[in-house]
Amino acid sequence: MTLFGVVDAGISSYSNKSQLATDPFVLATDPLAYLLQADSAKKSWTGMTVGNESSSRLGFRGVEDLGGGLAASFWLESSIRNDDASYAVNFNRRATVSLSGAFGEIRLGRDYKPTFSNNSVFDPFGTVGVGTNLIQKAAGAAPLTASNLVGSDWAFESDNVRASNSVGYFLPRNLGGFYGNVMYAFHEKAKYSDGTFTPANGDTRSGRYWGGRFGYANGPLDVAVAYGEQNVESDYYDGFDRTVKTFNVGASYDFGVLKLVGEYARVKSDGEYTNVSPFESLAVTNGRLNGYHIGLTAPVGAGVIKASYGRVTLKPSVHYYGLAPLPSLEDYWAQAFGNQGNPKADQIAVGYVHNLSKRTALYGTVAYIKNKNGADYSVGGIARGNWISGDYRPKTSIGYDLGIRHAF
Repeated sequence: MTLFGVVDAGISSYSNKSQLATDPFVLATDPLAYLLQADSAKKSWTGMTVGNESSSRLGFRGVEDLGGGLAASFWLESSIRNDDASYAVNFNRRATVSLSGAFGEIRLGRDYKPTFSNNSVFDPFGTVGVGTNLIQKAAGAAPLTASNLVGSDWAFESDNVRASNSVGYFLPRNLGGFYGNVMYAFHEKAKYSDGTFTPANGDTRSGRYWGGRFGYANGPLDVAVAYGEQNVESDYYDGFDRTVKTFNVGASYDFGVLKLVGEYARVKSDGEYTNVSPFESLAVTNGRLNGYHIGLTAPVGAGVIKASYGRVTLKPSVHYYGLAPLPSLEDYWAQAFGNQGNPKADQIAVGYVHNLSKRTALYGTVAYIKNKNGADYSVGGIARGNWISGDYRPKTSIGYDLGIRHAF
């Protein structure tokens, strides 16, 4: 058995700036309504954080040789909060048991979703800290609530990183550079022989996931494509289901003096009612995310320079079941002038890791996000959507991480 882990701690600071957004209907009745309000407002935070260069963790793993090329193994890995010790050891990162051989590996338990891997592998910052790419920040986020969007009842996956109750299969490692894995995760919800026995607000499907990732790595080149579907919401009596469909492709090429990486992703959140009366006025707000990022890592002496640029664009849409409500004059105005395009955001991040040894490093990262048309992404610990509210709209977010990481 092997004991392993990472202890990563640092100082982080985040600042979110919101811009005053005036309402023409308010100004029409009161031209002085915004006279005493500041043009912008900031919300900031500074403190100790963990896992900014590599996630802090504690783990145990082991392998037993069963003979004949077969092996059994286990992996138990828990997140830790080394700043305030608020996390109990619960193996929430990975908890699996496996059987492997010439056929590949069968793995059962809690593990990474195949669709998450491209977000992490092809990100210079590994989806940790302020430099985490925008695709990951957006795909694992709650719905937008900006006032210029119609509705706020849609979302992507609240956890697009891991799946519990999963069965996974990994291809053998001797396929000339080809690799891949597939996963199915059970929803573990009860079903009833006669559906009318289903309890009120009965959730019979959420939690189910299936997906796969396949790639090719040979020499300096690595490229992989992934797809997956997650049922995130279900209600038997309303006949409602919401499914998030994720597609992404990533690649890297190592030139020696620097390594280039990139990813493109498309994520769709589709909510759907069935058996709805034509006289029921029901609306579902769906959304689509398109995003990409490019980056590099460049070794410099005992250190590594990291940099990335990315963009995400959101496309919310409303689907009506039955009678659609009549829009008001203000709705028409907002559609014509308030929402000047789809919500989008751009991010740039730069960092440096200085290796003091093979296991210990000092690091620093700074990132900047510019939000447009109601997008509200933040670089870090100030939760997305946690801005100065009221008459203010999210505008920019900037932050940094400075710390030390030790692996054992």
